[in-house]
Amino acid sequence: MKKDKLYSLLIPPMLTIKEAMQKLGETQEKILFVVDDINKLLGTVNDGDIRRGLIRGLSFTDRVDNIMHRDFLFVYKGVQKIEEAAKHLMAEKKIEQIPVINKDGIIVDVILWTDVLEAKKNLLPVESRQNQVVIMAGGKGTRLDPFTRIFPKPLIPIGNKPVIEHIMTSFYRYGFYRFIYTLNYKKEYLKIFLKENAFKYVIDWVEEQDYLGTAGSLGLLKAKIEDTFFVINCDSLVDVDFAGILSWHKTQEAAITIVGCHNEVKIPYGVLEMSDGELNRIQEKPVHDVIINTGLYLMEPYVLTYIPTGKKMNMDELIDKIGKEKKICVYPIYRGWIDIGQLEEYKNTIRMLGDIESV
Repeated sequence: MKKDKLYSLLIPPMLTIKEAMQKLGETQEKILFVVDDINKLLGTVNDGDIRRGLIRGLSFTDRVDNIMHRDFLFVYKGVQKIEEAAKHLMAEKKIEQIPVINKDGIIVDVILWTDVLEAKKNLLPVESRQNQVVIMAGGKGTRLDPFTRIFPKPLIPIGNKPVIEHIMTSFYRYGFYRFIYTLNYKKEYLKIFLKENAFKYVIDWVEEQDYLGTAGSLGLLKAKIEDTFFVINCDSLVDVDFAGILSWHKTQEAAITIVGCHNEVKIPYGVLEMSDGELNRIQEKPVHDVIINTGLYLMEPYVLTYIPTGKKMNMDELIDKIGKEKKICVYPIYRGWIDIGQLEEYKNTIRMLGDIESV
């Protein structure tokens, strides 16, 4: 690895979790290395470490040394056939990066899985998975007016593909190929598209007779779902390891897992903090860190029994109802989610992908 790239991955232990998240986003790598003043390696931090820290109650302002992995793997500089040794460790432990340290414990290089294979490959072959993915595609998409006067929201293009093709492709990369659509608004357009793509995926659908809210149409699936399944809104693009989320959901024994993404809420005003009518301080344009619902869920089949067939129910109502009796978990991520259901976000997505300058 080039020195400037290596140095971009080195962080001090007093860095905050939020700053580490931003650093991972900037570098587009999956790991950071926590070092002291002389670059002695103290620990490593990856997506999973951040997620576990947030799950156990740490805040975005806590120091990164509270979440770093201290028992890290490494190879020594100067060892014979260093790439072979690194390759063996990475294959055995299912990791994609391994640091190289000298006799003083100072990090001097990082060997990547892609370096030793000279191609970008997964450590394990993709396994075909039987779990179904429900794509909620019946809404009118009023936030994307006037586009949705012509197209149903699921067929709004991003680049040269409609949004639902992006969604199916992202799941397919992790072995999920069985999709069920809930249809209503302009459903005939969607049926034509889905029939054309049935050669690659296993596709089914149900049709609402009335608008059943953000969760009500799931009640039409009771005879079609037998195993843990995903639910995703058709305006949510989520770039995550879906297989990893499924595995985590299973270990938690949750009825529902909600995938949440970090977001900054910026208040463009001075906020007054007071007690008994007396000013304590003014916070000028504060920024609050929150976890936003991405519209991606994992559910157990029995959740469907809580939904009355043919009756309107919104997702927050379903979650509140389930939460009184069963366990509901949150799987936090900090990047990889785009809500294209809002016009400005849709425009930003188009610009980000470099397809057109503006809409």
